[in-house]
Amino acid sequence: MVNWPQVSVDTEKEWSLCFVCGQKNPIGLKLNFTWDGKTVSTEFTPDKLYQGWSGMVHGGIIGCVLDEAMSYAALFSGVNTVTAKMQARFKRPAQIGEPLVITAWLTKKTRRLVEAKAEVSLKDGTPIADSTATMFILSQRKEWPKDNG
Repeated sequence: MVNWPQVSVDTEKEWSLCFVCGQKNPIGLKLNFTWDGKTVSTEFTPDKLYQGWSGMVHGGIIGCVLDEAMSYAALFSGVNTVTAKMQARFKRPAQIGEPLVITAWLTKKTRRLVEAKAEVSLKDGTPIADSTATMFILSQRKEWPKDNG
């Protein structure tokens, strides 16, 4: 992270096409995250379009929703971020058609970095995967996007 490239990231455009939360992405997951003041959460029931091995959700999709949830925890806390480092642990395969619960929260926030944790579980609490991430703060959030759809 010492040599972070100087790139311009427009944090106000194209929310509607985000693969995970964009409501206008025809191949996206279209997830909606809620915030209780500390934790973000959403539910997702993957269908066969998101499988790896037959009947099982692709691990990349699980990793993707973990990353997005942690990003949303940062967004709701007032900062725009990009993931600098992420580590995921898979505990059990998720089956196609099983409703999943995704939650995330911040564990540390400094001037330049945010650390977060996320979990994917079944509705009965059975763990599927968890993750930690360090995210680089791009900017303070000016306002919540009016519409990601």
